[in-house]
Amino acid sequence: MFTTVDHAIQALESQKYICSLEIATTIFLAMKMEKPVLVEGPAGVGKTELGKCIAAALNMDLIRLQCYEGLDEAKALYEWEYAKQLLYTQILKDKLSAILECEKSLGDAVNRLSGEEDVFFSERFLVPRPILQAITNVRPTVLLIDEIDKSDSEFEAFLLEVLSDFQVSIPEIGTIKADRKPFVLLTSNNAREMSDALKRRCLHLYIDFPSRELEEKIVSLKVPECGEDLVRELVKAVHKIRALPMKKEPSISETLDWAKALSLLGCEVLKEDIAISTLNFLLKYEKDIELAKKNRKEIFVQ
Repeated sequence: MFTTVDHAIQALESQKYICSLEIATTIFLAMKMEKPVLVEGPAGVGKTELGKCIAAALNMDLIRLQCYEGLDEAKALYEWEYAKQLLYTQILKDKLSAILECEKSLGDAVNRLSGEEDVFFSERFLVPRPILQAITNVRPTVLLIDEIDKSDSEFEAFLLEVLSDFQVSIPEIGTIKADRKPFVLLTSNNAREMSDALKRRCLHLYIDFPSRELEEKIVSLKVPECGEDLVRELVKAVHKIRALPMKKEPSISETLDWAKALSLLGCEVLKEDIAISTLNFLLKYEKDIELAKKNRKEIFVQ
């Protein structure tokens, strides 16, 4: 666990994650309060990377659940190992006469068989999925529930028990409560609005595109081969591009791709012709590339 906010900043920076004071403060307090954190913001600003770096910085196990439309309990919580159950049924069938030979009546035989039914739905046949793995893990754990906004509202409702009580209910077995609470981080790209019930159970953190100064620091750390002048000029250009009416604004990861490409081409400063020819490393839609080219004089002015 982070001991102070400054410790959080330094520990995350050791994992090459540059965070703001707001991010570090929220994560520090969430761990102290044992509260989940709902991290919202545009794609590519480092929400998922934050969970990975927290786990690495604190030597915690990382268990990740990637959400998608149609995700259900069987994929997120647990499922029964039906092949094993079928094999056990076969064994029980072979032993049936031996089990029942001492019973004096049909009622006694039925009662004896019903007692055997519980074995079919025990932990020996249970296959834990990410949420149950995190709940039952004895080591410190980060449970990263990624892109929760892509899941259905029904799955979101299912999560409420986990987020409030750090427990899961399995009808055939009962309630399994965490002995060691995982640190839960949920990410959302705002594809849909999260319910008030889910938000009440979480601390909220919004990560936006970083300031120019912070993004320069990120690029310098992640792409050290980039010179100071190139970093300053390309980040300035990226921020001007983000101000345009883009279909998809370039993310931090795309800024890093562009920086690596320009560095590999031997650029020491941002030259307009090379920048234009490598815009496909920064922008993912042809219309956005054409818009940037149309505004090239404003973007690449020194």
